[in-house]
Amino acid sequence: GTITWLVPNAQKNEMEPIIAHIPPHTSTTVDMPHEGEEFGYVMSGSVIVHIGNKSYRCKEKGTFYIVSNKPHYIENKYDKPAKVIWVASPPTF
Repeated sequence: GTITWLVPNAQKNEMEPIIAHIPPHTSTTVDMPHEGEEFGYVMSGSVIVHIGNKSYRCKEKGTFYIVSNKPHYIENKYDKPAKVIWVASPPTF
C-alpha cells in the first residue's frame, strides 16, 4: 500500500497523522512494541487490526485505539481497498 502524510514533516511533531491506503488482501508491516499510542479511523473499506495475539474487525467509519506496547498491524483481507486515517504519537511512520 501507500502512505499519504497529512502534515508535512510531521515526524518532528508530537503526532504523525497519515492516510494508509491498503490494497485488498494485503497488510501493513508488523510494528514492533514501542512507546506511544495510535488512533485510526477507517474512511473506506474494512480492516482487521491485530494487536498482540488478538484481532478486531474495524468497518468503514469505525475507529481503533492502540497502546503500542505489543506488536501490531492492519490487515485488509477483503476484496475492496481500505483507506485509514492513522495517527501515531510519538511519530513512527
